[in-house]
Amino acid sequence: MKIAILVSGNGTNFEVLAKHFKTGDIPGQLTLLFCNHPDAPVMERAKRLGIPAKSFTVKSCGGKEEYEKRLLQLLQKEQIDFIILAGYLRVVGPTILERYERRIVNLHPAWLPEYPGLHSIERAFNDRKKQTGVTVHYIDSGLDTGPIIAQRRVPILATDTIDSLEARIHETEHQLYPEAVKQVLTELEKEN
Repeated sequence: MKIAILVSGNGTNFEVLAKHFKTGDIPGQLTLLFCNHPDAPVMERAKRLGIPAKSFTVKSCGGKEEYEKRLLQLLQKEQIDFIILAGYLRVVGPTILERYERRIVNLHPAWLPEYPGLHSIERAFNDRKKQTGVTVHYIDSGLDTGPIIAQRRVPILATDTIDSLEARIHETEHQLYPEAVKQVLTELEKEN
């Protein structure tokens, strides 16, 4: 199975996943990193790890519809079977969803259905919740509404700052995401 990871920014989860693919801990071949920001730090990470990387923006494509078509063409050209979103801060539209139904997973820094969308960590912190979490789920046409694959709770401590909470959430993501991706891809391999 050929895998693409889509990222918008720094790429720490991409790097964690890439290392698991390289050691064979996660089945499949990490074939492509795609980033919608050509200058994002993840592009350097991909280069350092020897993962082929492509990038273009919505603006350079003349709009969302053309961007999605071009991204789909890239995924098909690379014969991608499965997509992992790792900090990809765009809503995946129907052009790609229809082609990759139940073959796109996402990582969200909250215990869904709480705090879908952006700024989830800050919203949980500001609401003075006792805990939040991390969720791995399939993508559907809603905003963070797809079927849940795995979740893990993260306590919000009385001594927390947004930065300390964010650090613990990232630590949890780096553990949970590889486990969940391995589970999903192992099951897919068995089906094929």
